[in-house]
Amino acid sequence: MTLLQLWAILGLLFLVAELFSVSFVFAFVSVGALVTALLTWVGVTPEVSGQLLCFSVVTILSLVVGRKPLRRWFEAKTKKQEYTEYIGDRANVTQTIPAHGEGRIFYRGTEWIAVSETEESILAGKPVVIRRMDGIRAVVGVEKLANA
Repeated sequence: MTLLQLWAILGLLFLVAELFSVSFVFAFVSVGALVTALLTWVGVTPEVSGQLLCFSVVTILSLVVGRKPLRRWFEAKTKKQEYTEYIGDRANVTQTIPAHGEGRIFYRGTEWIAVSETEESILAGKPVVIRRMDGIRAVVGVEKLANA
């Protein structure tokens, strides 16, 4: 097995590892290995020491330059897919929601964890409106009366 083949195989193995880890680290190590394989194939890095230097520099540069933007892009994509069916629906508070804590609401036949959108206490029995979902928690607000 040649060094060119070794770098290419390492690059592909790191890509597979990224699929399982989703940490956005192995992808950049894979870029370093694949770029090193390419430069070895072209003849720019024929020596092992040059290949190791190339691998190290490309991996570190790609990590420094690309990791944060890629994570932000990925998080923005997943936030757009957030479940929004509940927003605007009414529910009833079954366990008082403290100002800076969690309570419970009754919605669609089951109880849900809920927090107040205004960080004010909401007493049990009050009707609320679901404003958004924060993971498995419903962020709720007190329903305003039309005449008030």
